[in-house]
Amino acid sequence: MALNRLLIRDLRNLSSVDLHLAPAINLFYGENGSGKTSLLEAIHVLSVGRSFRSHKIKSLINEARPSLTVFGRILAQGAEVPIGVQRYREGQVQSKAGGRALQSVAELASYLPLQVIDAEAFSLLSGSPSVRRQFLDWLVFHVEPSFYPAWRNAQRCLKHRNTLLRRGRIEPAELQPWDQELIQASVTIDSLRKQCFQVFTGALEKLLEQFGIAEGLSIKLFNGWGKEDYSQTLKASFERDCHAGFTHASINRADVRVRLNGVNAAEILSRGQQKLLVCAFKIAQGVAFEQLTQRRCVYLVDDLPAELDKTHSALLVSWLRRLDTQVFITGIEREVLLEAWRDKPLASIKVFHVERGKIIQDDEVSVPDSLPVRPTE
Repeated sequence: MALNRLLIRDLRNLSSVDLHLAPAINLFYGENGSGKTSLLEAIHVLSVGRSFRSHKIKSLINEARPSLTVFGRILAQGAEVPIGVQRYREGQVQSKAGGRALQSVAELASYLPLQVIDAEAFSLLSGSPSVRRQFLDWLVFHVEPSFYPAWRNAQRCLKHRNTLLRRGRIEPAELQPWDQELIQASVTIDSLRKQCFQVFTGALEKLLEQFGIAEGLSIKLFNGWGKEDYSQTLKASFERDCHAGFTHASINRADVRVRLNGVNAAEILSRGQQKLLVCAFKIAQGVAFEQLTQRRCVYLVDDLPAELDKTHSALLVSWLRRLDTQVFITGIEREVLLEAWRDKPLASIKVFHVERGKIIQDDEVSVPDSLPVRPTE
């Protein structure tokens, strides 16, 4: 899996970009505000139709233009597939792959699986359960074709069930048709989540041996209702649901609970430890994805040197190297980005300078033996 070529039109300050990319390492350096993150956003648009920074499309489009366009050529299993996405200021979206119009974002997402490591990714531990749930569902979605239809059906059933609950006092029989469908879809989703979670945790355990906090760390999947049969849970919570006007127990309450010696890991680990643990989660996700699909996902790493110190950055890079997949990494200083890849063949690396919305490939790539010594102030 690799993105061979990328064309961008009118995305933020990237008015016209045409890049031929390396199948392995692509490094982008430049000052803050030059357009480095926008480049990664463009790749994310090509994957799921939106930015990883915001769901709002208007701010993503160049203020002087009515729409943005991202086009790419993806090499997968020896064949090159053209794929394109156009987003309009009013919200319309058009996407194509192989010359065929795509009918949904879910269909688009199957072509270019992405993992993003940026400042927001580090809320995976400290953020709400929905963040961790979405993290797990990324893997389930890309591995199990039956997941998305079941998930959509569960959301539909929950919506109708909650509408009935908000009407006031009702009889259990009125919920029965929706409960039957909801139970079936929820049990399917729970089963698929558990299967993928088992593979993910297996991959994660191997990474955490290098992390130094594997002892006492527990990672468990909560299904959203507990150990009881879901049908029994719905019956038991009927009065409570009627009083509140919504369904308390559901797949939308699922969570990946990370604890260290029985305490929420986010409350014990330092900020640096949390960041590295989240990176381990992201790498393990890629390992599990490859084990389950024989495909590799692409990694977008935004401003690596700012988020991790030199030691932890080197560990993340070593993990990425073992995946042997395509990566896009941004940073301010060219030498800092290159230093981490000095043992990698230069033919597999492309370096780009980003300045005021212009992206220019460096003609020659030379990897320094070590970073220059900074003068003391």
